[in-house]
Parts: sequence; structure tokens; C-alpha cells
Amino acid sequence: MQKLDANLFEEIIYDDGEACCVIFSRKSCHVCQSVKPKLEELEEDYEGDFGFYTVDVEEQKELFQRFSLKGVPQVLFFNDGEYVGKMAGEKDIEDYEEKIEEILG
Repeated sequence: MQKLDANLFEEIIYDDGEACCVIFSRKSCHVCQSVKPKLEELEEDYEGDFGFYTVDVEEQKELFQRFSLKGVPQVLFFNDGEYVGKMAGEKDIEDYEEKIEEILG
């Protein structure tokens, strides 16, 4: 998963309009560290069709605040430069997969 800063976020999410998800997490969060492997597994399945990115909320506080997020992990979904939903906390891999399929149509 590619790590995003504010500039890359603008470019990939809004300029390119890629169908993707972004996990907002922190290194010290145990739940975040259990969600990431699930997204990495899905990343292999959707390579080329759907993007997977990560934002470290301690390094990118302004991005975290921009979306008024409360706590981590938060997985935000985007398509065509539009915010299309989020999932908070730990979910089953099938929940993420279902959302991705819904976005890809």
C-alpha cells in the first residue's frame, strides 16, 4: 500500500479520480495493524482495478482533520474524485470486498 501525504492525496484521489480506499491509521494502533493485512491481501486481488493507500495520522494531521475523523482505523472509499463511504474499526475482509465490488459496479 502506497503511503500518502497531502499532495499525493490530492493528486491520486481528486485529480486522477481513481477508485480506491485509504486507511487512516497510526503505527501504535493494534487494531490498525490487524486491518492492514486484510487490505494488503485484497490489494493483490484488485491490482490495476482498485487502489489501496495508507495515511499515517500522526504525520498527516491535516488530512485526518479534513474528514472530521474520530479515532483510527478508518477506511475511506473514493471513486471519480468523490467520497463514497467509510468503515471504522476492524471489519471482516468480506465487508471490505463487498464495498469494493459495489464501487466497481
